[in-house]
Amino acid sequence: MAPQTEQEKAGIHLDEKDYEILRLVERNAKLTVREIAVKINLSPTPAHERIKRLEKAGVIKSYTAILDKRMLNKRIMVICMVTLREHSRKAGADFINAVLEFDEVIECYNISGDFDFMLKIVSESMDSYHSFFVNKLSEVKGIGHSKSTFVMDIIKETNHLL
Repeated sequence: MAPQTEQEKAGIHLDEKDYEILRLVERNAKLTVREIAVKINLSPTPAHERIKRLEKAGVIKSYTAILDKRMLNKRIMVICMVTLREHSRKAGADFINAVLEFDEVIECYNISGDFDFMLKIVSESMDSYHSFFVNKLSEVKGIGHSKSTFVMDIIKETNHLL
């Protein structure tokens, strides 16, 4: 028997109208229900019910604004790879809990390969990154090795899945 998909686990089936709604809100979360309904050829009530169902099932996790890092003086982006000294549940949880407290870390992934975690960090300057690295990140217990790579230019950056 094949493993259940996330949709099956959530007890939801997505049809083409659902995908149309998802494409629209993914590109512009400020659309009104009425605007969405017009674009997918439904009346507002069924469109609203579909959106609520997608939210309740967790397909739509949240609505957010994407901010321009440069306009907010976050000019430095760093990909920092981290290996833990010890590979236990407690060591991993301790690292994750520490990273969750750092506003500078905007993404954190548990990865396979030569490193255990990949962090995406934004900072105002090289000096502020250095301060973050020395005074916060390197103070986290259990880090064995880290490697920082500085992003020179962003070629593609999107949150669109559909």
